[in-house]
Amino acid sequence: MNERRNSFSSPERLALLARWILGGVFVYMGLVKAAHPVDFLKLLRQYEIIESHLYLNFIAVALPWFEVFCGLLLLGGIAVRGAACISLLMLVPFTLIVLNRALAIREASAIAFCAIRFDCGCGAGEVNICSKLLENSFLILLSGLLFAFRANRWCLRYGLVGREALAVRR
Repeated sequence: MNERRNSFSSPERLALLARWILGGVFVYMGLVKAAHPVDFLKLLRQYEIIESHLYLNFIAVALPWFEVFCGLLLLGGIAVRGAACISLLMLVPFTLIVLNRALAIREASAIAFCAIRFDCGCGAGEVNICSKLLENSFLILLSGLLFAFRANRWCLRYGLVGREALAVRR
């Protein structure tokens, strides 16, 4: 029985790594944006998606802290599927918006797509568009993995051991 409790399967390891990577990225990027809300607001305005200054100000202030919150949930293993679903709901539209802006820049400046560099508002400063799209695709993949796979190992909810260990203790 001790072997079963101490075993750590490959899918559980993958889910744990996915949680830590995704959670760490969300916490870091959220804190970078939260530290500079005016700069983030200026970048949001460049996308010209929302005209209302009130909504833009709210998004510039609230979204970074929401990202930090989701990242902390993922790192702590709390509501992992919900946090993964929310991260998908943030990443997919953002990636499409960034792609659309990059296509508009390519159209206007007639340069190669992968040569396009701009500050997308993600908190990393000026980025290469191909690298950013690959990074976001990877984060979307991790979010989808976490949403689909249920792993309880190293979750605060289960005392960092997992549901199986709780059943063995009883």
